[in-house]
Amino acid sequence: MSELSKVEIITGMSKFTNLKAALSRAGVRGITVTQVLGCGIEKGTREYEVEEGYEMELLPKQQISIVVESDKVDEIVELVKQELYTGHIGDGKIFVYKIDNVIRVRTGDEGAEAL
Repeated sequence: MSELSKVEIITGMSKFTNLKAALSRAGVRGITVTQVLGCGIEKGTREYEVEEGYEMELLPKQQISIVVESDKVDEIVELVKQELYTGHIGDGKIFVYKIDNVIRVRTGDEGAEAL
């Protein structure tokens, strides 16, 4: 069974359409998208220096989860970085996790076969 990884991307709402198309062209076979609220170290501001005691402002984001074979993770991460990069606050974050197994309920397929 090949090793699998979960790539989780959190980014602004406006970036999804282009990212989805790029992931599809790269051969990603499944995607889960959740609308979430959140902020990073800037606490939801559009400025680089945040005042001490500034209360967080939660902004609308999308959390995009995909599971791919681990040997494709570097390629996928580079693609995501290229699609999301503007150089400004809010470009997003990418998290990568190891996956023990995936099972397709309908067929019983496991691992990469279940993707």
